[in-house]
Amino acid sequence: MNTLFPQSTQLLSRSHYPVVVVGGGQAGLSTSYFLQQNGIEHIVFEKNRVAHSWRADRWDTFCLVTPNWQCRLPGFPYPGDDPQGFMLKDQIVDYVEAFARRIAPPIVEGVAVSHVTRGASGRLEVTTSAGHFTTDHIVVATGGYDIPIVPAYAERLPSHIQQIHSVNYRNPESLPPGEVLVVGSGQSGVQIMEDLHLAGRKVHLCVGPAPRSPRVYRGREATEWLMDMGYYELTVERHPLGEKAREKTNHYMTGRDGGHEIDLRRFAREGVRLYGSLANIQGATLEFLPDLSRNLDDADEVYVSIRKDIDKYIAAQGIDAPVEPEFEKLWAPGVDPLSLDCEAAGITSIVWAIGFRPDYRWIELPSFDGRGNPKYQRGVSPVPGLYFLGLPWLHTWGSGRFLGVADDARHLAEVIAGRLAAAETGETAEAGAATLPQAAVA
Repeated sequence: MNTLFPQSTQLLSRSHYPVVVVGGGQAGLSTSYFLQQNGIEHIVFEKNRVAHSWRADRWDTFCLVTPNWQCRLPGFPYPGDDPQGFMLKDQIVDYVEAFARRIAPPIVEGVAVSHVTRGASGRLEVTTSAGHFTTDHIVVATGGYDIPIVPAYAERLPSHIQQIHSVNYRNPESLPPGEVLVVGSGQSGVQIMEDLHLAGRKVHLCVGPAPRSPRVYRGREATEWLMDMGYYELTVERHPLGEKAREKTNHYMTGRDGGHEIDLRRFAREGVRLYGSLANIQGATLEFLPDLSRNLDDADEVYVSIRKDIDKYIAAQGIDAPVEPEFEKLWAPGVDPLSLDCEAAGITSIVWAIGFRPDYRWIELPSFDGRGNPKYQRGVSPVPGLYFLGLPWLHTWGSGRFLGVADDARHLAEVIAGRLAAAETGETAEAGAATLPQAAVA
């Protein structure tokens, strides 16, 4: 394995660290940055390489959805000359690797953490592929994209129809000749659909309930308007949906070719076949819910509501900005299609783009709900010494992005520093620690 930081015998020679960080992506590296700022000894375990998921789990034309100016890792804002652009996959890897070189974290690559539990001494026991360690605090910065979701009924498809998850999609040429069905209209689904469509492939798309967003509106990038309006600082506690905001799909748009919004109605006019949510598979026949029209309308409703919020902000601030015409629907499906014969349509491959689910089975601590999701308040678990970072809506809308991870990492480092200081002085108060509501720890 080619690594930025070859395994350090010195780091692995110790069996105890005050803090262990699991994950060497932007979240784990940001944690290391602030732990170093606080003078806290720690080790970072990365089972692959720094920036592995960006390097290995994205398709060839992948790029950021948010502009480069939002890349604000701690002490290392986007260093390039195109702040309004959208970094491609390899550029994202370069950015994260450059950040890692800048901060020189105590990281060991190629070491996987397989088990975490509470030992008899009260310390956390950490089992890794490089041996056994103990720690007082562990920060889980592995992200929540562990297990690709593919429905059980996918097994009913004929074996000659190739199935892959979006995490394994690379380019149109990697799929067999024939028509392609993409299942899912979140960010990955619509961008893969466009990738295939631009390559001249005949594409079918199952449209789910994901919302969409403007790209440029009234003379300015919509993300810039939203930044000024404080949207990225909206906390999950202040969100109208509360904790349920974490379950919502991100708005779809793209940074491809300089960035543009994605209107699925336009793609339908260009020949992409649209269907509602996939409900079942019987042999080569796909069955859909009658929700295509509703899902398209709902996505447009969110799109229009964002434009209206920007309009209100412009008016309230007295900003001189060009006025744009009212939104109009370019296409409507008429009757929602309810079934599709893959054989008759010539579909030879299916790309599942319906997301991931987390896998925290390696953490044997009582900090998860009945669905296996971690419980925390701004990343601080009700289990002493356990923390999470880098998850969507961990604290704000920006938490799962390059934009907000630094603030969350700074907060966790301050909580850990306060707890370590309190432990040294024998105090029971935990400086800077979050207090979870009783319902959250039940």
